[in-house]
Amino acid sequence: MEIEKLRSLLEQVKDGEVAVADALQSLRTLPFEDLGFSKIDHHRQLRTGFPEVIFCQGKTVEHVQQISDRILAAGHPLLATRATPDMYEAVKVIQPAARYNALGRTISVPQSEDAGIPGILVVSAGTSDLPVAEEAAETALMMGNLPERLYDVGVAGLHRLMRNHEKLLSARVIIVVAGMEGALPSVVGGLVSCPVIAVPTSIGYGASFGGLAALLGMLNSCASGVTVVNIDNGFGAGYSAALINRLTS
Repeated sequence: MEIEKLRSLLEQVKDGEVAVADALQSLRTLPFEDLGFSKIDHHRQLRTGFPEVIFCQGKTVEHVQQISDRILAAGHPLLATRATPDMYEAVKVIQPAARYNALGRTISVPQSEDAGIPGILVVSAGTSDLPVAEEAAETALMMGNLPERLYDVGVAGLHRLMRNHEKLLSARVIIVVAGMEGALPSVVGGLVSCPVIAVPTSIGYGASFGGLAALLGMLNSCASGVTVVNIDNGFGAGYSAALINRLTS
């Protein structure tokens, strides 16, 4: 949407409909909108291909609602992560089409009805890892992809993973979400030729240290082609996977 606005502004300057001074003033105000408590980066989609995403943790319901309102008013798709049901209800007041993924804790309002690009596979080791996996899947979906899911196929029962070997081989990028000892990304990385994005989760007993054990295990993976994001960072994994899929599709 920002690209269209800039193109229209430049065309108006070219045709003499807008003075250069007025266009310069518009360009000064277009990059971000200052709400006092938040400065919304409306040019992020122009620079990076996707607009600013709301990280709801630590924000009030009112802040999330106001930021969402301004993002939607600018014509951008809306994605909010770590959102509570109360935040969703507040956003739904201003946009009834808003959708809430209770498991992934995301609020989303797409601005396009395009089908999306296949190629991303989201794999979880256990059912307890699903909140992070769903955050990754929702992020990839909002960025124009059609992610496929393969859940509860951890190393405690590798036959579950191997029965879905064809899904692994058909993917262009795979997100692997695991807690405990974090072994699954290494296994997947040894089976496929595409990039693998490993996501450690904070799931596990005491010596998992809130996901630190999984993080260190993934960072020390002996499988080539495995990269690692931060603990519980499904959003970061989904975003990176979308960028990779965009380049390979």
